[in-house]
Amino acid sequence: MDRYPPIADHGLVGDLQTAALISSQGVVDWFGVPRFDSPSIFAALLDHERGGHFRLAPVEHAPTCRQLYYPDSAVLVTRFMSEDGVGEVIDWMLPDRSNRASDRHTLIRAVRAVRGTVRFVLDCRPRFDYGRAEHHVTVDGPDAVFRAPGAALHLRALFPLHRSDRDVRGTVTLEAGQTSGVVMTACGPDGEAPPPPTEAGLTEQLWEAVDYWQSWVRQSHYRGRWPDAVHRSAITLKLLTYAPTGGLVAAPTMGLPEQVGGERNWDYRFTWIRDASLSVRALLDLGFTEEAEAFTSWLNERLRERLDLPGERLQIMYRIDGDPQLTEEILDHFEGYRGSAPVRAGNAAMDQLQLDIYGEALYALAEGRRSGVQPGYDGWKAAAKTLDWLTENWDRPDEGIWETRGGRRDFTFSRVMTWVAFDRGLRLAEEFSRPADLVRWRETRDAVLEQIMERGWSEKEQALVQHYDGHVLDASLLLIPRVGLLGPKDPAWLSTLDAMDRKLVSDSLVYRYDPAASPDGLRGSEGTFSLCTFLYVDALARAGRLRQARYAFEKMLTYANHVGLFAEEIGPSGEQLGNFPQAFTHLSLIMAASSLDDALDRATRR
Repeated sequence: MDRYPPIADHGLVGDLQTAALISSQGVVDWFGVPRFDSPSIFAALLDHERGGHFRLAPVEHAPTCRQLYYPDSAVLVTRFMSEDGVGEVIDWMLPDRSNRASDRHTLIRAVRAVRGTVRFVLDCRPRFDYGRAEHHVTVDGPDAVFRAPGAALHLRALFPLHRSDRDVRGTVTLEAGQTSGVVMTACGPDGEAPPPPTEAGLTEQLWEAVDYWQSWVRQSHYRGRWPDAVHRSAITLKLLTYAPTGGLVAAPTMGLPEQVGGERNWDYRFTWIRDASLSVRALLDLGFTEEAEAFTSWLNERLRERLDLPGERLQIMYRIDGDPQLTEEILDHFEGYRGSAPVRAGNAAMDQLQLDIYGEALYALAEGRRSGVQPGYDGWKAAAKTLDWLTENWDRPDEGIWETRGGRRDFTFSRVMTWVAFDRGLRLAEEFSRPADLVRWRETRDAVLEQIMERGWSEKEQALVQHYDGHVLDASLLLIPRVGLLGPKDPAWLSTLDAMDRKLVSDSLVYRYDPAASPDGLRGSEGTFSLCTFLYVDALARAGRLRQARYAFEKMLTYANHVGLFAEEIGPSGEQLGNFPQAFTHLSLIMAASSLDDALDRATRR
């Protein structure tokens, strides 16, 4: 077993409250409970020795391994092919349809022999609280229980288990057509073990999970050219949503590096206002109004919370339940993925000033409202008071969208999204006859636009640039034609797009910015940013550059992993880097596919 398999060598399963990464070797390398942002039980991706893992795979090495999802589902199948036979491990978690927060979460792992004879081994090595908590284990035939302070982990198998120090092992030999399996339930210290599994029960639960996901996907309105990629992205966004509140995590993992061996190792298991707000448009494009409505309700709660308090009206990120406390700590007992340290839990960027979030928030509310997702009168009052506050507070240096730790600047993208905040607020107020200080909002909106065009424009680059004091290009500005600050064929915008082609694009892949010219206060470098590549496709499609857009989109799809998932970045040799899978990448894939489909359809009609 590879100590540190490639980041992309994993599929994702989840129950809409937490999620697990499972490698193509049948190893659960990451799993935290009871929530996405809870301490890990399995974290071998961050430390092979101390992190813990759960392996279920053939005893003998299989030279060929393949992973796939049951079509339009989050049920993961890992296949092992050898001279002795073909075996499968099938993994899934069943969502709780009540959407109530729970400390009890179950991963089901079924095994079967497809051909020949296959001997499977189970090796369960949990390490509670990021590997910091001790535990003891008891085994009774096919049942085992691990107990740690405040937590328990139950295993109930269809074959005998035995204790191995602090861990549990077991083997089962299957002939062609035979099945077996194990049910793993994580819960509180006093939680009961799950019912003993049966072959018939596992089969019933498997098809229940498949039916759940396929029924959900059938709600999609997408009829375009890339249904597999779009629906896999939609399922991934759904898997990254915490159903009890509607909060969307940026990724289910922490500490996976943007550069192997580097220090850009962040915790992404939280809800960013920016990422989640843009997901509203992506989900609505596909017809998933329930998820869009759940997040806008979550967002309105955040807006209402601070209306009468001093300081900023929004924080850039929150825990999935809306808690603003995300204190960052260093897990210095973990070596990090392939030595990528420090490993961080929590996120110190929570208190950064990033003024663009007000634009994304109003963008989400406007997009949702136009599609029938209504925040209500109290929600409108919260939004209106936030805009009133923003009229006095928009013109400040900030840390910008990329959360650089090199000091505050006048970032152009922050001003672009400030313009969006007022523009969408004005549209909502006028279209739906809501009370608002229209004159003041309009004056501020126009002042922001004038400032962007006067101070954000570089004569040297003939383009809008990252911040007012330099000439660095920034791919975040690829959102400009989508949000409407400039038209997609405006000469100033096309000139900016041409400049990005020259400086930021490498064989259709797009860097966030030129790292040599825009130091972010951190050592090391990074790869191309997958979000930006899909935003580039979106901008090309809107500009009418359809051959270039389609080619870039099709090439980008080849960087997806074997089951269609994307991390945050693409490294120099095409490897995926950063936390995995990343919601921002998948929502931008949906946005790019929708724009490109529409543009191609219009061109065909012409």
